[in-house]
Amino acid sequence: MSKRVGVVLSGCGVYDGSEIQEAVSILIALDKQGAQTICMAPDIPQRGVVNHHLRSEDAQPRNVLVESARIARGKIRDIASVKVDDLDALIFPGGFGAAKNLSSFASEGAACKVETGVARLLLAMHAAKKPIGLACIAPALAAAVFGPKGLHPLITIGTDPGTANTLEAMGAKHHNASPTDVCIDAANKIVTTPCYMTANGPWEVFQGAQKLVEEVLKLA
Repeated sequence: MSKRVGVVLSGCGVYDGSEIQEAVSILIALDKQGAQTICMAPDIPQRGVVNHHLRSEDAQPRNVLVESARIARGKIRDIASVKVDDLDALIFPGGFGAAKNLSSFASEGAACKVETGVARLLLAMHAAKKPIGLACIAPALAAAVFGPKGLHPLITIGTDPGTANTLEAMGAKHHNASPTDVCIDAANKIVTTPCYMTANGPWEVFQGAQKLVEEVLKLA
């Protein structure tokens, strides 16, 4: 029986949502492994919209679920409706949406809050001993949710010392890794990879994403 893997999206586009190349790499890797993918996102307004051509703020309001549906080809669920029993594993692509929409990490750093539905599902997956994968800046979600619980998740966002120090201040343990490597926290069943935190292009991103998916499925 194929594994049911939730993919949590945060919008559409690197500067205000999910990093599209990371999200697509994860979806392709899951499909290659024969997994059943369940895309989801919170039904909330975006925290800021960016014109990706000009890289400037845009006053047009957008919704995270509606924008995420672009990547999911319309087949997407509100994360608030997803239960832990629906899934065997959960994966988060990166992009600024993870730090702006799924959490407030971009603006509040170590004091950030995680969106209610995201935090609920992360805690439920961990309690059920089901694996969680996070790419790029998304490991900040694990630090924010599990760090205060004293779980000390072992994660990587690559090699940036400033971000790594912030994550460790949140209760996580950071491991430096190259863009095609993964960091495995076997105790907490958490797998992370740097993707575009350090990657030079989509091929490196895909290699890291593929390893992430493979290791998450091994733990499922």
